Amino acid sequence: MMRALLIAGAVLLILGITLLFVPIRHRVRHGVDAGPVSFHVDTVERDRVHPGVSAALIVGGVALMIAGSRKR
Repeated sequence: MMRALLIAGAVLLILGITLLFVPIRHRVRHGVDAGPVSFHVDTVERDRVHPGVSAALIVGGVALMIAGSRKR
């Protein structure tokens, strides 16, 4: 059980740090449909996660790692 907390904490910590620097890509489709004719443009947008979300993941990861490393 303690080992699982340590691993989950490490995963959350790495995810939180990664989300601070790496933007998340997603595609957006803009266009007009007029009967049988359609015009569309696909764009790729890159958005960063709010720093508060990253901070929460980092703090949660550290807390889980501390809880997982304590001995009874």
